[in-house]
Amino acid sequence: MLIDPSAKIAPDVELAPDVEVGPGVIIDGPCSIGPGCRIQAHAYIGPYTTMGANNLIGFGAIIGHEPQDYAFTGEESYTIIGDHNLFREYVTIHRGTKPGSATRVGNHCFLMGLSHMAHNAVLGDHVIVVNGGLVGGYLEVADRAFISANCLLHQFIRVGTLVMMRGGARASRDLPPYSNIDDTHVVKGVNLVGLRRAGFTRDQIGPIRQAFSLLFGRRTNLKQALEQVEAEVPLTPEVAHLLEFIRASKRGVAMGPKQARAADEF
Repeated sequence: MLIDPSAKIAPDVELAPDVEVGPGVIIDGPCSIGPGCRIQAHAYIGPYTTMGANNLIGFGAIIGHEPQDYAFTGEESYTIIGDHNLFREYVTIHRGTKPGSATRVGNHCFLMGLSHMAHNAVLGDHVIVVNGGLVGGYLEVADRAFISANCLLHQFIRVGTLVMMRGGARASRDLPPYSNIDDTHVVKGVNLVGLRRAGFTRDQIGPIRQAFSLLFGRRTNLKQALEQVEAEVPLTPEVAHLLEFIRASKRGVAMGPKQARAADEF
């Protein structure tokens, strides 16, 4: 175990034998940090944090601090971190607000410098949040979503799997799986690059593009568009997941652009 002598670690902190702790680090307990983790200079790890293996906590990052919420009155709540995550310089992740609740990060996520994850948010696996991205409270981000620089995500919304948000985009509605998002929760098309990188085949991508054309090619009655997709598009597992996501929405779903787009643009 390599611990800089200037680090301050509470007596009820559990560190795996090979954890590295840099200068000026503060770790409050109780918390548990798994094998292979590296905590760089001046980072802070708050109480009730559980961290898996091989995570990097960057310079000045704050993980598991109290939520920025007037409703929080000091109850025991948690931050639960998986394995192989990268939290770069000055990333902030706050623990849950309600007693016994948690903020959660899956595995292989990458939060870049100055990004923020609020209380009770949940990230799946392989999620990327670029510099300055803000993930609001009680927000759910599914696997392989990509939140670009300076994106703003309102509390309580859902971000579907393989969503790509363009830099500076913002959303207060649910973002459907496989979509490219721009402006204020506008679906600009299918995230073809992300789908191909994730190993999706042409047979999988084709029906997704057909569904997107009907759902988001122009602003229309979404209920009618869903029925049209079911009638005209092969109901592959991916299309079924897309329809299920939309129907489960409580905050409304991102919309298509004001100007109609041709089917081949998706």
